[in-house]
Amino acid sequence: MAVTAALRPAWSDAFAPGTLRRVPRIALPIDKDWAWGGASGAGITVAVIDSGVDAAHPGVGVIDRAVAFRWDPESEEVTSAEGPHDDLFGHGTACAGIIRRAAPGATLWSVRVLGSRLTGKGRVFAAGVRWAIAQGARVVNLSLSTGREDYFGLFHLIADEAAFGGVVLVCATNNVAAPTYPAQFSSVISVAAHDGQDPFGLDVNPAPPADFGAPGIDVRVPWLSGAIITSTGNSFAAAHVTGLVARLLSKHPHLTPYEVKTVLRAVASNSVAGGASDDH
Repeated sequence: MAVTAALRPAWSDAFAPGTLRRVPRIALPIDKDWAWGGASGAGITVAVIDSGVDAAHPGVGVIDRAVAFRWDPESEEVTSAEGPHDDLFGHGTACAGIIRRAAPGATLWSVRVLGSRLTGKGRVFAAGVRWAIAQGARVVNLSLSTGREDYFGLFHLIADEAAFGGVVLVCATNNVAAPTYPAQFSSVISVAAHDGQDPFGLDVNPAPPADFGAPGIDVRVPWLSGAIITSTGNSFAAAHVTGLVARLLSKHPHLTPYEVKTVLRAVASNSVAGGASDDH
């Protein structure tokens, strides 16, 4: 393989003095009031990639768009059908309800990629995420993941597509200690559960790949047939953070995905001023 020194990239002229577009500077200090005080998520579209969403549940509210992806064994291709659909398990309804509580003004889409056993094919999962990115979702909730190494490259590519396109992917880490994708990637916001109950509370993890901890233990969530249940999982922690990201972006729509992660770190409950830490 040939190796070329990076002396002058072909796109370096884009960085010539006076040619760069001006970008907004983040006003300091950053705190929770600056981040999302007075915001509702209005103007931000959130795609919930999951088992479907029960739009009739009073804890969910309006689902503006719905599409179901499935694997067709005859054609050996991923197919899709846009239109209202059921939640085949209850998990997607739970996540949508948490997002709605945190960001009541957000626009929610349901992208069904999981079946009645809360499982699905990696290619169907990937197709759903790519659809959400292409259709203009600003935040994508991924309370699911794959641990299969053969999907590492595909989901790494998708995560980069989202990051470069200004789309924030919020991913739940695995509920067991094992690598999962795309939660492992630094271009996404990965979330694990902590035992707090403050819906606006989160902790930053000083030792990723899990970036943040959020409420996910004994959480009251909407479920099938209009029910409300108490459940636990990293899935629900991720949905909490998705709602907060929607609120943040509705107030500061210019923020890029990496800036969103920076703001979340700044407002985390265990963040301290002056660069101090337990390591010093």
